[in-house]
Amino acid sequence: MKRQLAEKSGREGETRAALWLRAKGWQILDRRVKTPAGEIDLVAKRANVVAFVEVKWRRKRADLDHAVDEYRLSRVAAAVEAVAHRYAQGGEDIRIDVILLAPGSFPRHIANAWQP
Repeated sequence: MKRQLAEKSGREGETRAALWLRAKGWQILDRRVKTPAGEIDLVAKRANVVAFVEVKWRRKRADLDHAVDEYRLSRVAAAVEAVAHRYAQGGEDIRIDVILLAPGSFPRHIANAWQP
């Protein structure tokens, strides 16, 4: 039951993040992209940038500071390597972003969060 609740709130977080990105001028290209290396929550494009977005939702704002770590981002990076060619046709900048969400606070968008 706890797992199902976490899954549901994660999906809601992804929807909120997608809406927020759209409001900032991003086009959502895909959601929940599954690869052998892991899952990418959102793929978004604005101008010449394709962002692969990891979304983290926490019940408490304070918990967001520890929601994403280097291990998690390395898994997202491996997933991106498997599918980047589908979304970037050449010439676009590719980056991994993180959006952190909690009730009662604005989304925190960390652009280019992964620097290997």
